[in-house]
Amino acid sequence: MVKTSQRVLQYELPLDIKRDSSGGFVAVCTIWPACYAQGETIDEAVLEVTAVAQSLIELYTEEGLSIPLKRGKERSVSDQPFMVPVFVSA
Repeated sequence: MVKTSQRVLQYELPLDIKRDSSGGFVAVCTIWPACYAQGETIDEAVLEVTAVAQSLIELYTEEGLSIPLKRGKERSVSDQPFMVPVFVSA
């Protein structure tokens, strides 16, 4: 059996989460307007926006575009909005 390893990158995803008019929730990345999602619960909205971020990161990487998220944990969470780590294979 051959062991392989993958490099995994972590990004910080600052979110603004609000209740929408239908009673669900909308999660929007505060620094990446293209990254947003909705869900019936906060957990579902966060899970969905994380999936959107993963897809956008992969797309931006393939297209050679700049990803507007910070990699790693460079700043204190207490000074930032709600942060969700996003992991993608590199």
